[in-house]
Amino acid sequence: MSRRAQKHLILVVDDDKNICKMIEINLRKEKKYDIKTATSGESCLKFIRETIPDLVLLDIQMPGIDGIETLKQIKEEEPLIPVVMMSAHGTIERAVQSMKLGAYDFITKPFASDRLLVTVHNALMNSSLKREVDELKRELKDKYQFENIIGQSGVMQEVFRAMEKVVDSNVTVLIHGESGTGKELIARAIHFHNKKRSNKPFVAVNCSALPETLLESELFGHEKGSFTGATGRRMGKFEMADDGTIFLDEIALMTPATQAKVLRVLQEREFERVGGNEMVKVDTRVISATNQDLEEAVKRGDFREDLYYRISVFPIKLPALRERKEDIPLLAAHFLTKYAKQEEKELENISPDALELLMAYHWPGNVRELENAIERAVVLADPPEIISKDLPNSIRSLGEKKIYETDNKLSSWIEKLEEEALRQALLECEGNISQTAKKLGIGRATIYRKAKKYGLPMVK
Repeated sequence: MSRRAQKHLILVVDDDKNICKMIEINLRKEKKYDIKTATSGESCLKFIRETIPDLVLLDIQMPGIDGIETLKQIKEEEPLIPVVMMSAHGTIERAVQSMKLGAYDFITKPFASDRLLVTVHNALMNSSLKREVDELKRELKDKYQFENIIGQSGVMQEVFRAMEKVVDSNVTVLIHGESGTGKELIARAIHFHNKKRSNKPFVAVNCSALPETLLESELFGHEKGSFTGATGRRMGKFEMADDGTIFLDEIALMTPATQAKVLRVLQEREFERVGGNEMVKVDTRVISATNQDLEEAVKRGDFREDLYYRISVFPIKLPALRERKEDIPLLAAHFLTKYAKQEEKELENISPDALELLMAYHWPGNVRELENAIERAVVLADPPEIISKDLPNSIRSLGEKKIYETDNKLSSWIEKLEEEALRQALLECEGNISQTAKKLGIGRATIYRKAKKYGLPMVK
């Protein structure tokens, strides 16, 4: 099917040709609408099967297939087409019925030109916004596909298997992992794969970012006047996430009072807003995350035992990046592609010596730190590849530290020092043998022989 890109295509459907003509004349004054007409439900449906209009103005009372039945078939075949019903005074009840069937609005004949133009404008605007929202939802769902979570290591395959088992369940999930391992990414993927909740809100709350009084208001909302600055009623995150998912990040940092209220929501599916006495009922799935040992927190008395068992019905352990080093090349390549495109730089790969440093580094900041390192390297690098000098100092310094990690023989230390000195000199001289020989005060033949021995890149 084709779709007009410039003017909005509007299909006017009425068995009275004079009304069709009158509407067409009024709409053409705007000079931004392309108007087509049809005089029956049958011809309307035939037109839509060949060309999708941006809007249909549809009369209710027509011989043959009437407007209500035509609307039903339009919504079955092309549900995104907005339909405005046109009704006479005696068909108001049927107009209301059409709204329940998916019509955007109805206007009563005879109608003023201004009323027609406003209705058409609003219908097109609403349709455009709805399409944008639907497109954003599709993009989010695509973004959080399991295959977009990078990891071929055995430990990550275990995570994927766990996620597949829990996506269509409504049980609470507790994701445990160090900072930067991607806990929110996993939570979002679980949400967007849930058949019931994927088109509903995903609301993330960082429990460590707010003091106790504000966190309570953030989670449960508040009533007007409940505290200084509460100038009106505010909806909380649990209410916003109704029918969807709330992600409670760093849940270990919640105070005992807030823990008690969250426990009530999990048990009763209801809560009171701060300063209120009305019970608010919700159907919200809870996914929590922490980088702390909650079992130890329970033993210390810092975290409620009953809440711990409520939120950890299905625990998922995310490995640190140092525990899945085989995934580093895949992740680095992914981030290289992402940021090279963003920076519009023709960077194709990461040099072997730079990749060796990435593999050797311990990554205390995990995947987030790796992403930041590659983003920085993309900015600094010259095409066609990232080399070790483009990496942060904390990673490059490993070249010096690794010297003492092999064995204790002096000959090994000297050899490693020689290799690292030659590597750094070649990097600074961009692989030029003559310049490197001059810099180190040794002959070209020695440079060539040593570089070949250590597998270092040379230009000439």
